[in-house]
Amino acid sequence: MRDLRALPKTHLHLHFTGSMRVSTLQDLASEQGIRLPEGLTDNVALQVPADQRGWFRFQRAYDAARKVVRSERTMRRIIREAAQDERAEGSRRLEIQIDPTSYAPFVGGITPALEIVLDEAKAASRDTGVQVAVVVAASRLHHPLDACILARLAAKHAGTGAGEVVGFGLSNDERRGTTANWEHAFAIARRAGLASLPHGGELLGPGHIREVIRSLHPARLGHGVRAAEDPALLDLIAENDIALEVCPASNISLGVYPGLHDIPLRTLLDAGIKVALGADDPLLFLSRLTAQYENARALGFSDSLLARLAHCSVSASLASDTDKDAWHREIDAWLAAPGSGADKSDSHLCPSSTADRPEPARARDSLRI
Repeated sequence: MRDLRALPKTHLHLHFTGSMRVSTLQDLASEQGIRLPEGLTDNVALQVPADQRGWFRFQRAYDAARKVVRSERTMRRIIREAAQDERAEGSRRLEIQIDPTSYAPFVGGITPALEIVLDEAKAASRDTGVQVAVVVAASRLHHPLDACILARLAAKHAGTGAGEVVGFGLSNDERRGTTANWEHAFAIARRAGLASLPHGGELLGPGHIREVIRSLHPARLGHGVRAAEDPALLDLIAENDIALEVCPASNISLGVYPGLHDIPLRTLLDAGIKVALGADDPLLFLSRLTAQYENARALGFSDSLLARLAHCSVSASLASDTDKDAWHREIDAWLAAPGSGADKSDSHLCPSSTADRPEPARARDSLRI
């Protein structure tokens, strides 16, 4: 079988603090005299039920890890190490998600917090060869007016390249708040050319996904796996060319599905949906990007289908068409190299030509729902 670390791919679903190495977390905690919960350092992946109590346990662990991020130096270290880790995983591009509100108190506000991340993303991209772009994300735990402030900040740094903001997201517990209340913030972001990249369809089912589509007009959905429960919704997602950022290890750790074979990965692909695999929070789930492709291989995916997933990740990214074309060719070269299990007939079922790619985010205000 072909080496999945050598498979060119992009990583579109990774959270800033959750990207941290366990060793880095331990170093930073030791430096600052912070005592970490055993579950963050015992080399056992988090495992919680998909209910309010389970999410609380997950959030408590995430917040404990975030307590060590209290300086510009630490923020830069996290971004640089994320880029280095992505290079080792075969990634050509990382679109990392951050809510600068969480780190603002330690660096002088949300503006310097974001600018630190963008500056280091640009430098790390130059040094590692991995493009690191940024998604600014609001939290469902905060007021929608806070999201508008973040959207305006993100708009000032909008672009498509390394060290630029490429999208605007909404994360945290889907059960919190009314999705339509964040519509204005997303409209601000879209007017600036930023892609709409909210979470949806992880803890809640098809009805919630329809609400997110209707209110926030996503170019991609973080997770979205629960769409598999509604064939009509699958058609809607495919028709509107909404990509799904599917994170298998995360789905299992957070109890969304009991095991790997319950994740409807093939159902989503068979519906004609772009699926981009992501690692979500490797710090807690102990599973990085290549491991998600290994999970797909364990589900019986041939090398050609794995190449298809990589093509999907490239097509769903917000990189330039020139870069996408180059990465698509690199994926084809990976599949053409000697190896077993390849059926090239499946490898191009995700768009790989400029003409087939989705319309720009700013033109997606009228989805066919």
